[in-house]
Amino acid sequence: MSTVIKVENLGKQYRLGQVGTGTIATDVNRWWHKVRGKEDPYLKIGEVNDRTKKGETDLVWALKDINFEVKQGEVLGIIGKNGAGKSTLLKILSRVTAPTIGDIKVKGRIASLLEVGTGFHPELSGRDNIFLNGAILGMTKDEIKSKFDEIVAFSGVERYIDTPVKRYSSGMYVRLAFAVAAHLDPEILIVDEVLAVGDAEFQKKCLGKMKDVSGQGRTVLFVSHNMVAVKELCSIAFFLKNGCIGGIGKTNEIINNYLSNSFTNVIERVWDIDNAPGTENIKLTKAKMIPNVENVTDIVTINTPLLFEFEFINYLDELAITIAIDLSSLSGIDVFTSAPTTVKKLMRGIYVTTCSIPGELLNDGGYSVSIQIIKDGIEMIHRETDALVFEINDTIRPSGYTGKWPGTVRPRLNWTMNLLDRRV
Repeated sequence: MSTVIKVENLGKQYRLGQVGTGTIATDVNRWWHKVRGKEDPYLKIGEVNDRTKKGETDLVWALKDINFEVKQGEVLGIIGKNGAGKSTLLKILSRVTAPTIGDIKVKGRIASLLEVGTGFHPELSGRDNIFLNGAILGMTKDEIKSKFDEIVAFSGVERYIDTPVKRYSSGMYVRLAFAVAAHLDPEILIVDEVLAVGDAEFQKKCLGKMKDVSGQGRTVLFVSHNMVAVKELCSIAFFLKNGCIGGIGKTNEIINNYLSNSFTNVIERVWDIDNAPGTENIKLTKAKMIPNVENVTDIVTINTPLLFEFEFINYLDELAITIAIDLSSLSGIDVFTSAPTTVKKLMRGIYVTTCSIPGELLNDGGYSVSIQIIKDGIEMIHRETDALVFEINDTIRPSGYTGKWPGTVRPRLNWTMNLLDRRV
């Protein structure tokens, strides 16, 4: 298979708080070094993109020393934490922004879906935007017409196809945008995390379409936080860490390496009022996981009961508010959602709500808890993603089996065995 994307020594540098390089003097200095055949002096300085630490300079490398190749028909998964540089890389490959240093060689037309509504004109109808996007990709009007019905059917927005897309919901927007990008025959399809906007049924359709696209010899670059989708779709992958490639290779190996390198227990979060998540009327101030262990240094195992405690401030009387949780594995599998069965109207004040997970339910592995603030029992008014992160460890098993049990949950169920008849 031929190489369709080759990236060598790619880097992207930004000056914090500035647009461009910052000053005319800086630009002149860069130009003066360039005309004399000398290296850009600003490439020698700058810090890696670690957003958790305060830097000593305002120059930051969003990406640095990026090298990889993608063959025709491959599906490349790109994973990493928020702020690792994934979207910046895709914008460079899509020619939305230019690299500071490095070379990119691309063979073929690129269709990019980087964020909801990429390439759509809000005043034009869905129909007009399909033809506009096709023209941008270099397709003739007849070629677009031949694909039009298929695009509309896949998107599921036929009733609104002649409505200006500015009136679409975010889900309708991304449905049509993906349908256009996937059906207008690009040699390379670039898809960012935007599929998270769609519902489960549409996400499944998108994954199936991307498999079909790669099966037709076209190349897909797929960015997602959903490790299950990456495993299912991608043959190779790499993960970004602070703007650098942390590892590249077979998808399963890279995901395991990424999770083991990025996992950090966060079993308590406390927010001050100024930075507390929520709304103007509800502020979440504390979230804590309390394992039922004898000593605080004891590890949490599959047998350990867990108590979750959430503290919030309610600023209005007669406000019906509940707290719910979404529990997910670190590989992106939704384990369950839980919320109180009754909804009460609250008075102004500080509240604490708790819920518990019994021991002998969850399997060993890493988990995250996202917190939902629910109004009137139905309307989610805020979601704090990955508020808590914790690990559950296995216990010594008398059976001698040492492998990981399949599944996200591992409940202890009651089993019986009785002798029915000895005459056999």
